[in-house]
Amino acid sequence: MIKLGAFEELVLLAVGSLGDQAYGVAIKDLLHEKGGKKPSIGALHSALYRLEDKGCLKSWEGGATTERGGRRKKYYLLTSYGKKILEEAHQLRIELGKNIEGLNLGYHE
Repeated sequence: MIKLGAFEELVLLAVGSLGDQAYGVAIKDLLHEKGGKKPSIGALHSALYRLEDKGCLKSWEGGATTERGGRRKKYYLLTSYGKKILEEAHQLRIELGKNIEGLNLGYHE
């Protein structure tokens, strides 16, 4: 299993949540709306590039638009490997959380 930082994991979750509408600003807005995070666009793009290099994401460019000054949006999609990494991270949290007395994370044995 590859190592994911907490921010990288949140980015993967955001990309997966947005489906085929996952691009920089939409991901940033979702992280802010749902998690109160306000990453800089530079930090977000760095994480997206790392996750793509690790095989967790794939990207493609959309069409150029006049409202973006002729620039294209870069979209991201969670790969099957990215989903597997998220599942493994979730399972690890469940296993470790079971050992904490009095902690209710919503799962039962």
